[in-house]
Parts: sequence; structure tokens; C-alpha cells
Amino acid sequence: MELTKKNSKSAQEFLPIKEIRDGIVIMKDNSLKAVLMASSLNFALKATSEQDAIIFQYQNFLNSLDFSVQFFVQSRKLNIEPYLDVIRDIEKTQTNELLKIQTREYIDFVKNFVEVSSIVTKTFYVVVPFEPPVFESVKGATQTIFGSFLSSKKNGGEETLSEKKFEEYRNQLWQRVDTVAEGLTRTGVKVAPLNNEELIELYYGLFNPGESEKGTVPEIAK
Repeated sequence: MELTKKNSKSAQEFLPIKEIRDGIVIMKDNSLKAVLMASSLNFALKATSEQDAIIFQYQNFLNSLDFSVQFFVQSRKLNIEPYLDVIRDIEKTQTNELLKIQTREYIDFVKNFVEVSSIVTKTFYVVVPFEPPVFESVKGATQTIFGSFLSSKKNGGEETLSEKKFEEYRNQLWQRVDTVAEGLTRTGVKVAPLNNEELIELYYGLFNPGESEKGTVPEIAK
């Protein structure tokens, strides 16, 4: 059966995201999401007393929440091409032939080492959601960083969020963000909210994992 222009759809129609504004992801069902990047914590190297304190603080943090949050770990193959490009530029400027040879050997060593070892980088995120009461729906552990496809389809996916309502919901969302940041800081984990460009790069990488590994991201319009 041939696909015609009439029944074919663009990829944009399948995305649950309507807009990214002021560091906030606006979904098609008008729910909002803020994404925080979190630092790692080497729990195994802590003393027993420190581990107990971290666990206690983390329990208190979870028990203090009256809304859901999502912890998301992104694993991605290490892309060293930008770094190697810098070293190649240094090699071109070398006037000493011996240093030029050593630089070239260093480039080959790093490239081969990363390819053989399959080094993977891990980035940690915390997703803080806010749903307007009129679009409230049952949430569970299966909710992901992508949001709910069914929710956006159920509501037609074309609801308009007024500027006044957006400001109101944004303030409530950032109150939740402050609560999460304060709770995680007590456990020794530092967090920072992603801005518009960082959010676009994150979601582009999630929907285009192959391009993300190559280091290819869309150009952000100023």
C-alpha cells in the first residue's frame, strides 16, 4: 500500500512536545516539565557513617514530596572527535618535527583506545512535572521523560495556553524545582536546570541517538 501525501504525517506530529520556552518544556496536553542536570555521587567511597547520612537525607527528601519526579540516566558512547579536531589543529601549528610526530601518535592512541574500550558517558537528570488541574490524569511509574502520548491525543493536542496561565503554572513548577534542588543538595547532589538550548539538544539526542553520538545537533536560532 503506497503512502500518499494525504495520509502521511510529519515526524513533528508524533512528538509530544509543543514548545520549549524559558527553560520549560510545554507538552501538547499543556503540562509543563523542567529538567535538571544532576551531579554524580561516588557512594561506594564514602565512609559507613556518611552513607547512612546520605540514605537518611534521601529518604527524607522522597517522603517530603507531594508530587512525582523522574530520575533519568542517559548513557551515550563517548564522542571524542571535537577533542581530536583541536589536537589536529595543534599538530598543524607544530614547527618541531619531533613534536608533530608525537602529537600524531597521541591522536592515534586516543582514537584507538576509545574505539577498543567502548567508553560510555553517563549524564543524570531529574524531570520535574506540573500538570494543570483541568488536565489532571493518573500518573504511574511508567511515565517517562517523553510525557504521555495518549494524554495529548485525548485532548486533541492543540489546546492553547494563555500567557497568564503559563506564568501561573511556571511559578508553581519552579516552586517544585526549588523543593527538589534543596532536597537533593542535602544528599550531596548538585543540580542545575537546563536552558532552552540545552533542552533542545537533550531531546534531539533522545529522538536521534545516532546523530547525537556523532555530535550532530540542530543549530539553535538566536
